[in-house]
Amino acid sequence: MLPRMRGRDSAFPGDTVREMEVADWASLSDQDLLERRISKLGLRLEGTTLEPLIRQLYDELSAKGLTFHPPTHIGDEWFVPIGIPAIFVPFFLVHDRLRALERSMMLEVEGETAEWFMKLMRHEAAHAYSYAYQLQRKKKWQQMFGQTSDEETPNFYRPRPFSRSYVVHLDDWYAQSHADEDFAETFAVWLTPGLDWRKRYAGWKALQKLEYVDELMKSLAGKPPVHAPKYRVSDYDCLNVKLKTYYARKRKLYEDTYPGFYDADLRQLFAAPAGIKASSYLRQRRRRLMNSVCQWTNEKKFRVNKLLTRLIERCDQLGLHVHNDDPQQDFRVSSFITTLVMNYLFTGKFKRTK
Repeated sequence: MLPRMRGRDSAFPGDTVREMEVADWASLSDQDLLERRISKLGLRLEGTTLEPLIRQLYDELSAKGLTFHPPTHIGDEWFVPIGIPAIFVPFFLVHDRLRALERSMMLEVEGETAEWFMKLMRHEAAHAYSYAYQLQRKKKWQQMFGQTSDEETPNFYRPRPFSRSYVVHLDDWYAQSHADEDFAETFAVWLTPGLDWRKRYAGWKALQKLEYVDELMKSLAGKPPVHAPKYRVSDYDCLNVKLKTYYARKRKLYEDTYPGFYDADLRQLFAAPAGIKASSYLRQRRRRLMNSVCQWTNEKKFRVNKLLTRLIERCDQLGLHVHNDDPQQDFRVSSFITTLVMNYLFTGKFKRTK
């Protein structure tokens, strides 16, 4: 994701190792584990399932003649600090127990499969290369991708799904969100082993960007970074907080205040004078609806689940019912929720469906 400036309130390196020796936190309940400070869990990348995947990234870079291998550290999320050519991966990927907690708290684990992890690593490697070789200062880079800045990727942007000016790598047409992300996504596609990007993007304007990245990276083959600042991992990892604080902040970030404009739509959607309570109907199908909507919209499960909670509560308040034998009801409900989510993705708001 777009590099972002990190705070300086983390613990110093070395504080975690002693705790790890006596830690039995993996067997704790969620409630007890949430009371633990992340920096005191003694997390390391060495010996984990992530280590060979990180080596895979380095092998992919080496195969392209690139000798700079961005150091990888544990942080609170996926990011590259502004000006620092290093990759931080989220702490919850380091241990199965933390993955389980992440899934419990957020309903999904970003980067949990090897394929997903590598997609994100290639993307972050691009940001690290931008800083290591000061690529964003090059005039042609700016001509290809636009002006860069220290600003974060905007929370909401209006993508054009059918645009051929951008590659498609991560979800949500992420290349369209920011010039830095456009480069990172293009680099990730270029780096992906076995992908014939010339064939895949033949006839696309994005092919010009891929050709430029290919030319640019060839010029860097065998060359050391021109920018290699010293840094302390603890200044950027943001792990000196309790897990309960981390998830309170994360869940708040993903939550939205849902306005009360659903009533007319819900009354039309659940118009039966009697029968099954609409709230019960939604509860029974909640997981299936959530998975279906997320599959086609690429929205976060946590956010869609919160929307479903709001709809269920409102159906209860309005006393709505659904017919027992309506074969089209599931389709109409899925369409309604998908429309709300797509409106949200393109405008940053859950707008009325009509």
